Amino acid sequence: MTQLNRFTAALGLLFCASLAAQQAATTPPSPKAVKTSRFLLGSALDTSLIVGHPPSDTSAATVRELEQLHKLEAARTPQDVQAAQADDVEQDIFIYRNIFGSGFTAENLPQLAALSTDVHNEEAVASTPLKNAFARPRPYQLDSTLHPACKITTEHNSYPSGHTLSGYLLGYTMAYIAPDKKDLILARTDVYAQHRLTCGVHYASDLVAAREIASAMFGAMLTNPVFRARLVAAQQELQQRLTVTASR
Repeated sequence: MTQLNRFTAALGLLFCASLAAQQAATTPPSPKAVKTSRFLLGSALDTSLIVGHPPSDTSAATVRELEQLHKLEAARTPQDVQAAQADDVEQDIFIYRNIFGSGFTAENLPQLAALSTDVHNEEAVASTPLKNAFARPRPYQLDSTLHPACKITTEHNSYPSGHTLSGYLLGYTMAYIAPDKKDLILARTDVYAQHRLTCGVHYASDLVAAREIASAMFGAMLTNPVFRARLVAAQQELQQRLTVTASR
């Protein structure tokens, strides 16, 4: 089977838990298992129609992306690094606390917290088979003169960016729940994604692919009545709990 055929077969089974075993030979040292989707079961979404292959390691595009990372590394401040490291650790919907205030916590909003966990789960469902199939080296694996500021890995799994994919899925979710704050939410999501470059752990094309996948995934998720019901419940909880918190 050619590399193209293996890739096509993997994408055709994007949401099947058995995919990781089929891709085991493509990612050193071993690929992660694919999680089961909660909101895309039965979906016909095929990301082969959304993203193509990442730039090759020796391409002019990759050279430009590495140059960009070197410039960002030279310009980043301690405050930039601290903010990027905080986002490296946190992968949940509560990154938007600066928009919604002190009552915007998992303890105060349990339905939203549960939805956040389940939406974040969808990121791995989509990104794991693609990371396994493409096995793109991380920037610091390709260029040892880079100095990443966040958690690193020995796996070749740069494309697409899982953090970015999760961030946009959570951002679209929060923008749906609080449409009056959509612009602020998506601006924060853009910053969250760009922090992957500040960290020095992804290429710009990893981020672009992740956002494109997240947009398609969120549209497909909205066709699921269970997901829509969870959105409504979280929206009602947010309105009730934050109103109560603000009145105290």
